[in-house]
Amino acid sequence: MAGQGGVRGSARGGGITLGNQLAIWRAGFGKAASGFVSQPEPRSIGLFSRGKQLVAGNFLFAGHLIEAPGQSIWDLRTPDAAFAAEIHGFGWLDDLAAVADAPARKRAQDWTYGWIAATPKGTAAGWTPDLTGRRLIRWINHAPFLLVGRPSTDSAAYFASASRQLRFLARSWTKAQPGLPRFEALTGLIVAGLALDGMQTLTRPALAALAQDCRQEIDAGGGIPTRNPEDLLEVFTLLNWARLALAEAAADVPPDIQAAMERIAPTLRALRHADGGLARFHGGGRGMEGRLDTSLALSGVRGAPGQGLAMGFARLSSGRTTVIMDCAAPPGGLAGQSAHASTLGFELTSGRRPLVVNCGSGSPFGAEWRRAGRATASHSTLSLEGFSSSRFGRSSQDILIDRAPFLGVTQAQDNAGFHASAAHGGWSLTHGLTHGRVLSLDIAGRRLTGTDLLEARTPTETRILSPLLAKGAGIPFAVRLHLHPDVDAQLDMGGTAVSMALKSGEIWVFRHDGRCELTLQSSVYLERGRLQPRATKQIVLSGLVTALQTRIGWTLAKAQDTPLAIRDLDREELPVPV
Repeated sequence: MAGQGGVRGSARGGGITLGNQLAIWRAGFGKAASGFVSQPEPRSIGLFSRGKQLVAGNFLFAGHLIEAPGQSIWDLRTPDAAFAAEIHGFGWLDDLAAVADAPARKRAQDWTYGWIAATPKGTAAGWTPDLTGRRLIRWINHAPFLLVGRPSTDSAAYFASASRQLRFLARSWTKAQPGLPRFEALTGLIVAGLALDGMQTLTRPALAALAQDCRQEIDAGGGIPTRNPEDLLEVFTLLNWARLALAEAAADVPPDIQAAMERIAPTLRALRHADGGLARFHGGGRGMEGRLDTSLALSGVRGAPGQGLAMGFARLSSGRTTVIMDCAAPPGGLAGQSAHASTLGFELTSGRRPLVVNCGSGSPFGAEWRRAGRATASHSTLSLEGFSSSRFGRSSQDILIDRAPFLGVTQAQDNAGFHASAAHGGWSLTHGLTHGRVLSLDIAGRRLTGTDLLEARTPTETRILSPLLAKGAGIPFAVRLHLHPDVDAQLDMGGTAVSMALKSGEIWVFRHDGRCELTLQSSVYLERGRLQPRATKQIVLSGLVTALQTRIGWTLAKAQDTPLAIRDLDREELPVPV
């Protein structure tokens, strides 16, 4: 088993250091739990279709598909660190539990006890604080699924391994990176410590640390440093699970944890599109189907979205339409390892159908796609040819060093609708240009009006821009609107407009002021759970900066004969994409 690269695999999902081996060995001392304080409940349920794929022997993790019917998950040769991390985090238990039939239960049990069998040797992979926390949460959530029908020797092995992991976590959680990894480690320690008989004392330091992280990592507006909406949802879900575990143990929830949840909930609601998915920015995806609404409902926090920015994003919402625009600089430092040059990019969703999107995170598809997905041209905003608004430094491949200075945002509401105006100086020093964008959504949610402005606002910018214009060629730019793959788009009205048909039956039309060339080009939609990027299209308005000020106007509106409300009931259950 270990020799095939699964259980012994390296990486964040593996890589057993001497210090870790010692910690694992020390964690084996002490009395193991013999049962649960109360019957665990499955709080984390995955996708039925993905569970069926696992039962069939199709292992799709981190953008890699391994077809191995009848083979143990631990006998797979892991292609990379991300694949190893996903299998050792045991998130797949959620998917098998969603199926919950005999074949799914057999695989869940066989793979879990297979992992346990390797642990006493001190060579099992996945012994990092965040993965251990993630794994323990699943082991507790799905304990009845894992224990039913097993002999007493297996039950004893389960509790011995869970106790060892818990003690390891109690010693090692401080080594987890601040942010989501440490929230995972601490929540796993709390959930397992409160559930396993005789382990409650291990949770006290973790509760204090979780409360401290809630104060330090979640700002006054309910945001986190990465500005990744999906990360924020994961943190919120973990706090929910910790709160529920405390409630079941008749223990008080620390005020800082409750206060953090009350700050986060309105922010998540502001980042929620009309279809229930999250805005996809800074490495985050839409979130697992239904996870956002379930977490918000379980929290009991009723706060509505605020009037200002939410974690640096402006929300325009009216009728059945939501628009979410990035109105801040990308995060820097360690929090910016997955940041995108997406300033002033936006997404639009109509009812249950995404229309305008960002390309998304290319991380599951390799380093080149990861960098491409972070570029300004992969977002629905304006970009200069060859220059993202924020750029990588020469000494760093992961962090945006030259981040676009954000110059402010104004939000307003009147009888005509909802408005957001913002600007950044990402090209101020390179080209002498400031990019300003104004978006206005009408009161019925049927028409989005956009204005993009490139101009030299200061004497310094004029001194930089004037010599570039004197060369006579102009500075190429493009306004891009990436479309969701389900949108059927085509050039219309003699090439002066783009018509877009949604699967709901809605028709949207894009028009512009005629100052740019309009084309419909190929694009990609990047999302986890797929082997390849999905092909889609993008609307591109291209032109040249030839003066100190260039203004581009455009509109995105429902066709006049599109009804005010459409019954969009034909939405199939999302399959596991391959």
